[in-house]
Amino acid sequence: MIRKLRVKFVLVNMAIVSIMLGVILGMVLYFTSADLEQESIRMMQDLATQPLQLRGPGEQQGEVRLPFFTLHLSPYGDVVSTGGGYYDLSDDAFLNTLIDQAMFSAKRLGVIEEYDLRYYRLDTPAGRCLVFADISSEQATLNGLVKTCVLIGAVSFLAFLVVSILLSKWAVRPVERAWTQQGQFVAAASHELKTPLTVIMTSAELLQDPAYDEEKRKTFLAGILTMSRQMKGLIEQMLELARSEGAQTKSVFGRVNLSAVVAQAALPFEAVFYERGQSLTSSIADEIQVCGDEGSLRQVVEILLDNALKYASPGGAVRMTLERKGRSRCLLTVANQGEPIAPEDLENIFKRFYRCDPARSRNGSFGLGLSIAQSIVTQHRGRIWAESKNEENSFFVELPCA
Repeated sequence: MIRKLRVKFVLVNMAIVSIMLGVILGMVLYFTSADLEQESIRMMQDLATQPLQLRGPGEQQGEVRLPFFTLHLSPYGDVVSTGGGYYDLSDDAFLNTLIDQAMFSAKRLGVIEEYDLRYYRLDTPAGRCLVFADISSEQATLNGLVKTCVLIGAVSFLAFLVVSILLSKWAVRPVERAWTQQGQFVAAASHELKTPLTVIMTSAELLQDPAYDEEKRKTFLAGILTMSRQMKGLIEQMLELARSEGAQTKSVFGRVNLSAVVAQAALPFEAVFYERGQSLTSSIADEIQVCGDEGSLRQVVEILLDNALKYASPGGAVRMTLERKGRSRCLLTVANQGEPIAPEDLENIFKRFYRCDPARSRNGSFGLGLSIAQSIVTQHRGRIWAESKNEENSFFVELPCA
């Protein structure tokens, strides 16, 4: 799938490049040809209207360019005079052929291709003036330009092809990463759901066995209920992660008093920490305003506090602070005393279904909370990271102030 996507990217890119190269090089050829033709025509018109200014070879001035020659005809069609020094004008058969083609043509301006000559006919009261200009040099210039354009086009095409192939790797990388993450997500979710489903199915089969007494049946039912609740919690977190990664929450962003949100989110946790023999201290700066969704920001605070509650050491202290960082940023910190987090875990802790302690999966932790928090913080144009030092694990959320 990724390979086909890259091939399509290269094909579309090269199609656009080919069209652009064709248009650009075609315009270069067209305008160059038109300029050469117009320059030659202006020269011929000047020669026809100002015949007395003609000079010999090497004496031409202004825009007059060689080679050319002129024929002046009487009203009866006889050659009265000739001009120009680059052709043999003594060949009557040659001149008559040119005169016939120029005189009998309906156009005053045209090309005699067999002789590589362009002619211009001017009718005057005293007769007619025919000007012939050689276009072989003009054609040679255009032929050389065509070869140059073909060479430039071929080299440019190959260069753009190489660049497109390299760009395809870069452009498809997010899709490839998302595809890989999707596969990992499905595999991890299937693994998380497999055990509860196995327990539910086994308990249900045992319930059908009449050999077990009522007490055992209650145990089986309790196991089914526990696993069902665990599956429900997992599915709710997966849906919450999908919602947090959606773009629809951006449309409801507004001015939020983050100080009040953090204080309100921490209030229910104080009793929980006290009940477990842990302490929660907070230091919240006043009137820190951010632009975002109040419910999502409260959820980030709750996720970090719940994470600290689960992983704080027994009787340990949890510290939460909200402070300004410079003029345009604010920093939320949730730190707890506990077992240090390994450096490799710090790099992966925000990945989906990742847990430093796999045993926590049976205790309501599925490794999705921090992924949800990271998604919400990213939508709010902030960043989240974790540090572990001095037997204290700290999670930081930095957001732009409103």
